[in-house]
Amino acid sequence: MYLLWKKISRFLILAATAPFLSKPRQIALERYLRGREEARKLALCDAVIVSYGKSGRTWLRVMLSRFYQTKHRLRTQQLLGFDNLHRKHPAIPKLFFTHDNYLKDYTGHADSKVDYYGRKVVLLVRDPRDVAVSQFFQWKFRMRPGKKDLNRYPPHGEEVSLFDFVMNPDCGLPKIIEFLNLWAREIPKFRSLLLVRYEDLRADTAKELRRITDFLGTPGSAAEIEDAVAYASVENMRKLEQEKKFWLSGSRLIPKDKSNPDSYKVRRAKVGGWRDYFDDAQAAAIDALLERLHPMFGYTATTSKVASL
Repeated sequence: MYLLWKKISRFLILAATAPFLSKPRQIALERYLRGREEARKLALCDAVIVSYGKSGRTWLRVMLSRFYQTKHRLRTQQLLGFDNLHRKHPAIPKLFFTHDNYLKDYTGHADSKVDYYGRKVVLLVRDPRDVAVSQFFQWKFRMRPGKKDLNRYPPHGEEVSLFDFVMNPDCGLPKIIEFLNLWAREIPKFRSLLLVRYEDLRADTAKELRRITDFLGTPGSAAEIEDAVAYASVENMRKLEQEKKFWLSGSRLIPKDKSNPDSYKVRRAKVGGWRDYFDDAQAAAIDALLERLHPMFGYTATTSKVASL
């Protein structure tokens, strides 16, 4: 209830101050308040699952939700949402899912991950080129206008080509690389961090999900793992999205336009699919940018070409 009240209070504060603040100051205030909410969740959680947006977090959330519901025989259509399933069964951990967007606006720690050092962290990463393309479709078809302003995306209604979006330092590939590079520099300072690559999760989902549940201290049987994997298959998740099965969890897994496949949360889920959208010269420019990425993640022009064959 405390966290719900914090969210309500954010809306009340923003509504009360809107007539008196310029738009930049409104945005700064909202980011600060969202960061305060994140700091509270971080302090209360059992583990953190961090990812840049469009790196497979919803897929992982669906798998973990199903895993815990099956393991503890819960009847609910809710996705994991911090402590909602923990309240139904105390053996289910309180998981803080975050894109690491706003915490620094509250703590001031923009150049380190010191806020997370003492926590158990799952860092979910994905090829930044696939992330950047997925971010474009998220921005174009799913993102609310206010969120675009809040996170320095192109304004609502603006016409931007996919290539220009991907190359944009405020929202595209450069920003994603910057995000990952900071985490790469900070990883040696963590005592308990599990790095999970989306591509590995796709290649052997059961193995990677078992790594995650074991790391979280909630190991499961082979049957429980396989059931969660099957439930969160791309085909079934598209079906769940069409049927709005998780409407109780907000708009996270609801299509904006059922007639437009690009407006779905579960769009293509293709490893290396970013290359389908660009000519050779554009792809080369994108690959050149990728050279800035820390090598620990294993994403190179060669790996993408192999994965997309």
